[in-house]
Amino acid sequence: MKRRGEAVSQPVEDLATILAQLNDPGEVADFLHDLCTPSELEAMADRWSVVPLLAAGASYRKVHELTGVSVTTIGRVARYYASGAGGYERALELLSDRQTEN
Repeated sequence: MKRRGEAVSQPVEDLATILAQLNDPGEVADFLHDLCTPSELEAMADRWSVVPLLAAGASYRKVHELTGVSVTTIGRVARYYASGAGGYERALELLSDRQTEN
């Protein structure tokens, strides 16, 4: 059984290291397609699609209307966006930086 709240496991550390070392979005996409089932990948993409909308101040109802993501998932994303490890914020910064460069 998986245990929540414990230190990050070695496999998670390994995945983070691999993702950090892949230099091309295509390589990352290929890795994710090999690693995840289509439904897992869709679930992650759904969660990510919610983040910029929440960051812009959209209501849960508006986010649901725009994305089709369930309000339960939106609430979960919002909770981690507000008080998680900071990964969503950093990812938004990176995306914004990349868009500014282009």
